[in-house]
Amino acid sequence: MSIIQTIREKGAKVSVVLIALALLGFILTDYVAGKNRSQGGRSNSTTIGTVNGQKINETEFQQNVDRNEANMKQQGYPQSPMLNQQAIQQAWSQQVGQILLNSEFDKLGMQITKKELGDILYGPNAPEDLKRQFADEATGQYNAVKAKQAIDQMLKDKNTPAAQKEQFNTYIDQLEQQRKSEKYSSMLANSSNTPRWFVEKQNADNSQLAKISIVRESYASIADSTVKIEDKEIADYISKHKDDFKQEESRSIAYVTFSAAPSAADSAEARKKLADLKPELDSTKDIEQFLASQGAAGFYDGYLSGKAIQIAAKDSIFRTPVGSTYGPYLDGPTYVLAKMLGVRTMPDTVKVRHILVATAQQDPQTGQLMPTRDTVSAKKLIDSIQTAIRNGSNFDTLCAKFSDDGTKDKGGIYDNVSSGRMVAPFNDYIFLNPVGSKGVVKTEFGYHYIEILSQKGGGAGYKIAYLPADIVVSQETDNNALNKANQFAGDSRDEKSFDATYEKTLKPQGIVKALGLNIGPNDAQVQNLSSRQFVRDIYAAKRGEVLKPTKIGDDYVVAVVTEVLKEGTQSVAKARLAVEPLLRNKKKAEILKKKVGTITTLEAAASALGGKTIEPIDSIRMSSRTSNALGYEPRVTGAAFNPSNKGKVVPEALEGINGVYVVRVDNVSATPVTDGNVAEQRKALYMQAKQAAANNSPLEALRKSATIKDYRAEKY
Repeated sequence: MSIIQTIREKGAKVSVVLIALALLGFILTDYVAGKNRSQGGRSNSTTIGTVNGQKINETEFQQNVDRNEANMKQQGYPQSPMLNQQAIQQAWSQQVGQILLNSEFDKLGMQITKKELGDILYGPNAPEDLKRQFADEATGQYNAVKAKQAIDQMLKDKNTPAAQKEQFNTYIDQLEQQRKSEKYSSMLANSSNTPRWFVEKQNADNSQLAKISIVRESYASIADSTVKIEDKEIADYISKHKDDFKQEESRSIAYVTFSAAPSAADSAEARKKLADLKPELDSTKDIEQFLASQGAAGFYDGYLSGKAIQIAAKDSIFRTPVGSTYGPYLDGPTYVLAKMLGVRTMPDTVKVRHILVATAQQDPQTGQLMPTRDTVSAKKLIDSIQTAIRNGSNFDTLCAKFSDDGTKDKGGIYDNVSSGRMVAPFNDYIFLNPVGSKGVVKTEFGYHYIEILSQKGGGAGYKIAYLPADIVVSQETDNNALNKANQFAGDSRDEKSFDATYEKTLKPQGIVKALGLNIGPNDAQVQNLSSRQFVRDIYAAKRGEVLKPTKIGDDYVVAVVTEVLKEGTQSVAKARLAVEPLLRNKKKAEILKKKVGTITTLEAAASALGGKTIEPIDSIRMSSRTSNALGYEPRVTGAAFNPSNKGKVVPEALEGINGVYVVRVDNVSATPVTDGNVAEQRKALYMQAKQAAANNSPLEALRKSATIKDYRAEKY
């Protein structure tokens, strides 16, 4: 039972590794299947998506979502809607990646043999969780024999629950998947090759040095307004370059927010509430009960070093006499009363050793304390331990045998303990007693036998009780914000009236109109607005439709859908911004080339272009992408090293990046090859390619060539 429990707790880390592997170089943005999905009868389907025709089952997908969410919670992430959305995205990326990789594994016949599985579990690179579970007590080294015996016994034992065996098999599947992925990536990384002839040709090309003379005219010499680009021209360009103008399904909105955050009146109400409680806090004899009655949980009934207390009002609080209360003072969105309960001199850090006889243990899933031993037997055992140590028994031996604390194998030592790290009774014993003190302390976890070994530093320590009161939004404040949002939404029937109403009524008030662009169907956040339902509402609306006010956080949001893009090829209007400058420059190039006319000499070309200067440019190398004098003009560089152009004027004006060029190649010479060791160059290129392959997952390339259908938006 112990092994499966450990794997159940620690195996989450393997899942995270596998997810990370699936995500490496593979940020899925392929949101597909438009609004017509639901019309096609998909709403009742149990398929969450397909990859090259292979279905992703909703039940299996949800299990992965739950597993991912549990893993993140174990790592300390708090439960939230965004955590759930992150778990969904991880599950999707993981399953798509697994399907794509498994397809490659099957094509290659890649398998994990029984012998190789044994190496994974019991070899030198065994999983860290198994190494920790089966570390030899004497040497600390992994005891593979003991691990294999325990696993075999667990699998053979008829009393082992089927669910635990299934969980272990899932763990094995993840390890095998990880090993296959490593083998596949290694195969690709080691398959790179740079031919000898290629390196030799590259060296020869790079050794050449060209000197040219040019006459150039910039595209800027022709006003953009004089060159018109028709929609048909852009459409033709898109048709010829469809891969460059693919678009995913997305929507864009414009929106305004109406703050429903607490008002000044709400703040004053919270302050008054605390001020009214101050006399009662001053006079109470049972501070913990009083705080609990006011809903203030988490009172730490121990001393904290003044150096460790980090609140803005601490100097004023420290000056408050013992028994008196400071405040109310503002701390973020909360008013607070602070009652000074005590001041003591205490060290900054302490080194102790202890033995714990536990009466309760914290459940790692719920955080609740679960009883493990009755108080009477625990007290009897700790008294016996104390007596044995007093009579000369070895502390380390007793600690290793009886302690229920995780430090039992390290002599029960806690070093460099700062105040507040331990529960209050333990904290106060080790900070308020001198070095050498030994005694028994009872805490919520059980009985501790404690010995103070050393202390460092020193200063004032304080015991303070805090009574907070959140500044809560009143119904009046919320209603005011909602009424403003409803008024604006009512006056905004479409995008045109939305903009007009904003300009007339909201802009003068300093309210900002924001934009949410390229919102995917599975997104859960728009700018800083975190709401999956808000995205659903956006996708349920038509272009130009104004959404009803939605409460997100402390704001009411009114949005209008400004753009609806379906998966496919960009429209002319969408692509115009990128395509128009290219086509305009092409037309300008034709105008300038026609102006140059038939090319005979540079002087004639310079004259035809209105008396342009002939510019000499030397020291051009093929290996240099740019030149200080020329800039980035690959066609000019290519013409300079074309053997047929040497000593001649290039017979055609060249259409460049920034303008049109008439070029004369004055001379091309060769310089010594600085790096002629071809074998070393090939080796270096191989290592570079291998490193690049190791750092980049093949999943991105697999995804691009795959047909992926994503139906998550219908279910989540």
